[in-house]
Amino acid sequence: MLDRDQFQAAYARALPYADYVATGTPPQQESWEAFRRDHPIGQAQIELVGRFSRRIHALAISSAWCGDCVQQLPFLAQFEAANPERFRPRFLDRDENAGLAEHFMICEGLRVPVVLFLNEDFDFIALFGDRSLTRYRAMAAARLGSLCPLPGAAVAAEEAEATRQDWLNELERVHLLCRLSPKLRARHGD
Repeated sequence: MLDRDQFQAAYARALPYADYVATGTPPQQESWEAFRRDHPIGQAQIELVGRFSRRIHALAISSAWCGDCVQQLPFLAQFEAANPERFRPRFLDRDENAGLAEHFMICEGLRVPVVLFLNEDFDFIALFGDRSLTRYRAMAAARLGSLCPLPGAAVAAEEAEATRQDWLNELERVHLLCRLSPKLRARHGD
């Protein structure tokens, strides 16, 4: 496992959402933005994230070409927009950061997306990825096996909403871990 200095260094070189998306080809950029635009966040979700009181850093290991990344990671940007003081996702290309990605392989594979949740001190809290439960259920129902969807592939609105909720549930769980942390409670006097 990496230590907090290594996490902080990786986070410092990572990019905000818009800058990361801009590293893709024009068709890739359009896929990312179209998904984000076509699947807006709901008011209840905005209000939930808006109530977060602890800072959470998220480090997303991603690839601009990856359909699963396109169909999940724009949600992180939506959560950030709901509370930019408390939730700060940053994005790294997996292939350009293979040394980091190798520490977080899933089933011995360099999967994407993989999101590392870190507290305000850059202590590791949780890993979430490569697909949420809703995404895996949809894949199983369609019998896609190991195939990865192409960027821009259609996603049913219900699946996108349920997938966003999967990600939000994990983010809320991470926030509650931070909120109930004895170290952070002592620091913040609550």
